[in-house]
Amino acid sequence: MILKYIPLDEGMVIMDEAIMKAKKIIEGYPETKFSGEEYQRFYECVYFMCTYHSSNEKTMQLYEKFRNSLEEGIFSTVLPNLINKQGENLLREFVVIWSNYKLMARWLCRFFEYLDRFFIPQHIELESLNGISFSCFREMVFKKLYCRFIEAALTLINQEREGLQIDCELLKNVLDIFVEISDYRGVNYYEDFEQILLTEISGYYSRVASEWLLHDSSAEYVQKVFWCLNREKQRAHQYLHLDTEAKIVQVIRYNLLDQIANKLMEKKQAENSGLMTDYQEILSKCAGMSLQEGSSSTSPEEWLSKLMASSAHIC
Repeated sequence: MILKYIPLDEGMVIMDEAIMKAKKIIEGYPETKFSGEEYQRFYECVYFMCTYHSSNEKTMQLYEKFRNSLEEGIFSTVLPNLINKQGENLLREFVVIWSNYKLMARWLCRFFEYLDRFFIPQHIELESLNGISFSCFREMVFKKLYCRFIEAALTLINQEREGLQIDCELLKNVLDIFVEISDYRGVNYYEDFEQILLTEISGYYSRVASEWLLHDSSAEYVQKVFWCLNREKQRAHQYLHLDTEAKIVQVIRYNLLDQIANKLMEKKQAENSGLMTDYQEILSKCAGMSLQEGSSSTSPEEWLSKLMASSAHIC
């Protein structure tokens, strides 16, 4: 390829054209495409501006222009579309915006590809173009609205637990973004969300355990535990990671079984129903529940065996 001199001002005007068209994607036109001729024109513009002179001055200006184009798109379009939304509407817009933003960034990365291939490797302190696209969104959007994303996601989960229909696909997409956008330095936003979720689940089932012990028979209580564990596993399987599902089961078992074992036995003793066979049948069903293996705590089978042995002794 014969080198061609492109003055800085002229080159920046050409790249402004590329950037303006790419921004249409996050403005709600994801179908925006670039022809082969357009791609070649924008790529060669960057290439010629970087290679005609040995100085890195123009190249660094192009590097900053790439970053600035992303920041301007976020400030002018992304944040205004998200900032006033709440709940499910916020999550729905977030998923669309993130998809469109990545598409826009992908086109810009292709136009500025020469920087990634030759300039950035020579300057190890510089972030890659793809890295910039993630870090800009993470710093300007995700961190700013992270607490609201979590609140909206937890609200949907709680609504489903109460029997309402929710958009599970939306929730799964949001939580997948939490993983995707996690900091390469080791900050895992999904794990942060998971800890908050487990804390909420623990509090919820601690409260319902007290209510059930007060109003239900011991047999009804165990039946509810069995039902809740299966429902939570089904729910988690739809939009949470496999590891999270196992942790949820452990949290529920601790709050509904381990924590109240003595109270449940006292209740059974007070009932003195004599229907030990039926009660043992219910417990046997619970003993078949698949919980996380390798836990340092007592296994469900051991817990239930001890409970049944105590019941037999009481009777």
